[in-house]
Amino acid sequence: MPEHNPSDLASFRLKQARDCLQTAEMTIAAGFFKDSANRSYYAIFHAMRAVLALEKFDSKRHSGIISQFRKNYIKPGVFPAEFSDIIENAFEVRNDSDYLDMYIVSKKQVATQLENAKMLLAAVEEYVVPKLQNVTDVEQGCHD
Repeated sequence: MPEHNPSDLASFRLKQARDCLQTAEMTIAAGFFKDSANRSYYAIFHAMRAVLALEKFDSKRHSGIISQFRKNYIKPGVFPAEFSDIIENAFEVRNDSDYLDMYIVSKKQVATQLENAKMLLAAVEEYVVPKLQNVTDVEQGCHD
């Protein structure tokens, strides 16, 4: 697998997160709650991976991404502690709705999950986007 520039990878993952969020909004509006839960979770997941790309960290396991994000960004207070519960809930709802037979996710659950995904993604963008600009400035030789 080729090495990617961390800022390019972070930008790509932010786009993936935004795309998932948009799909989550469309599917909840169409009444596909299970699909919306899945896409909301993946918006969160790709947002976490965007942050972790800046430190050149990745994992093949969702638990590895979640653990590293919590350890390096939630525990030290870069992101609010409530994000830990948001991530856990989204992960559980996505797992249950994807893998448990007869599991029904409610519109209320999915609407909450979607709002939480929007909030987390907005915070991640606020954190990552300025860092992408700083990387671009350094690469182009710009000085303040």
